[in-house]
Amino acid sequence: MFSFSGQTNFCGRRCVWVNGPVIVGAGPSGLAVSACLKEQCIPFVVIERADCIASLWQKHTYDRLKLHLPKKFCQLPKLPFPEEYPEYPSKKQFITYLENYAQKFDIKPQFNECVQSAKYDEACQLWRVVTVSTSGFETEYICQMLVVATGENAEGVVPEIDGLQEFSGEVIHAKDFKSGQKYTGKKVLVVGCGNSGMEVSLDLSNHNAKPSMVVRSSVHVLPGEIMGKSTFDLAMMLMKWLPLWLADKILLMLTWFILGNIQKYGVRRPSLGPLELKNHHGKTPVLDIGALEKIRSGEIKVVPGIKRFNSNSVELVNGETLDIDSVVLATGYCSNVPFWLQETEFFDKNGFPKTPFPNGWKGKRGLYASGFTRRGLAGASADAVRISQDIGKVWNEELKQKKKKVHTHRRCISTF
Repeated sequence: MFSFSGQTNFCGRRCVWVNGPVIVGAGPSGLAVSACLKEQCIPFVVIERADCIASLWQKHTYDRLKLHLPKKFCQLPKLPFPEEYPEYPSKKQFITYLENYAQKFDIKPQFNECVQSAKYDEACQLWRVVTVSTSGFETEYICQMLVVATGENAEGVVPEIDGLQEFSGEVIHAKDFKSGQKYTGKKVLVVGCGNSGMEVSLDLSNHNAKPSMVVRSSVHVLPGEIMGKSTFDLAMMLMKWLPLWLADKILLMLTWFILGNIQKYGVRRPSLGPLELKNHHGKTPVLDIGALEKIRSGEIKVVPGIKRFNSNSVELVNGETLDIDSVVLATGYCSNVPFWLQETEFFDKNGFPKTPFPNGWKGKRGLYASGFTRRGLAGASADAVRISQDIGKVWNEELKQKKKKVHTHRRCISTF
């Protein structure tokens, strides 16, 4: 699959020539690209900073998590979910699916190697990818093609909030939240009202904690299902036949009949419709799985923005002060690409391709991006198919050129 040079360079690093692309990240995006390449018998190397595949799912998600979309929209290329899986697989089921996926396609990442830098060498026309292992050992991978598959949610976002460091209770990011069980009887402030914020608040309430959820900005909350059909499925059908604005109006009308006026509970809707907001700004609507009922009953308290934290309380922008025991920051995630990829033409300063969907999967000089579409697992799967097909064309063309050179060489020897 790849070869070791058997030498170290002047920096004391081990140098590895990769006869194929280097894929950074062994999450669903990296696994999908690997499987598609494997089917074409194209060699590759997968580099993963953790000690397992899909580390975000295995180590940084809460226990009650389920896929928010039906399984048909979440399966990776070449392998559907088992028929016995429910419509919305659990976290454990999805991880098992990914492990089986890696086993089926014999994907064996280089674990415990964190990429420090990746830079295109203009002189050699090659990518140089430098990694550091958990033991501090450096390796430099040299390749012609680089696939960035670290995803949109590589790092948790921790905002700067006045006084947060003075707070004496526990403060964690949602990526480190596992269950509300340890918070029974405690007053917990959940900062953020996206899917994570809603689900963390729901889990806390289910374990008899006392959650208050900060809703600072507007957000679309949609029912998980409408008339027995997945809301996402319905949205896809509407978008296929209707203009975006009309599909949004129908979705919001149906949502109002099911959920009622949620604004009276402190949850304001954006001026743009949910599909238009997702398409143009990448902001995902919240699919309600029970949090709204808890909000209506008062078991989850909705509060406005934060002014500042004190040692054991928080002051809100409306002048109210809440005594709290713990804080969960459901403040989102971000790409980590700017921290290691030394390239500014294809990726923007936030670590996303500058070219909008559906053409943000390919850059120049053999650079590719998988899983940055803001369209979940379906987007990552589509990227993987396109990337592997493109690499396959390059690979087959190079093979033809090599065979042509060998054939010409043999003719010359024969003539001589």
